[in-house]
Amino acid sequence: MGEYGHIIVEVIFGFFGLFILTKVLGKTQMNQITAFDFIAAIAVGELFGNAIFDTEAGIPHIAVAIITWGLLMVIIEKTTQRFKGTRGFLEGKPTVIISKGELRYEDMKANKMDFNQLMHQLRTNSIFSLAEVDYAIIEADGSLSVLKKSAYQNPTRNDLDLKEQPNPLPVSFILDGEIIKDNIINSGQTLEWLQQELKKQGFGSVSEVAYAEWTPTDGLFTRAYN
Repeated sequence: MGEYGHIIVEVIFGFFGLFILTKVLGKTQMNQITAFDFIAAIAVGELFGNAIFDTEAGIPHIAVAIITWGLLMVIIEKTTQRFKGTRGFLEGKPTVIISKGELRYEDMKANKMDFNQLMHQLRTNSIFSLAEVDYAIIEADGSLSVLKKSAYQNPTRNDLDLKEQPNPLPVSFILDGEIIKDNIINSGQTLEWLQQELKKQGFGSVSEVAYAEWTPTDGLFTRAYN
């Protein structure tokens, strides 16, 4: 096997090794990136890259890098679970930057956040004015959690004294013109029923439907290709 062949094999091995590691660590670890995770990701990327292009390194070196990184992640996770005092140092702490509508500017500066970043984060929470905010917290992963003032909160069914209604999860029946048969069967419907419903909505064939979902309360919702 030539030089390029070795690189291809090492890249494939490294890809699947890292993929398996992400499955072992779980979705939570991939979503909540702490400072330690960020540093570890950079380090393992550097080790992986060097192992690929270093003629004296090979698959064993890549395996050692991946396994070592994985063990460090597991050790840190177990440590923070067992010793609560280490969580703030290793994972970071949430910081309140708005309390009872009052801006805590020093805490905001301590987290290296300026007003442009703050307003951007608020807009991602569908808030366009500081006047609407009662509390705002910078989480350990850098995201912003916001509690609106009561005057700006949407009323709930309890507020309006309305009875609770079922809220079923929509099930996808068609994606990109392709029927998801398992979803249809598991929902208690049939392909014949789906065809009839599509005809009622003016579709000549499934290939005309870009997306379709179904709920017991609202029936079949469809969107055609534009």
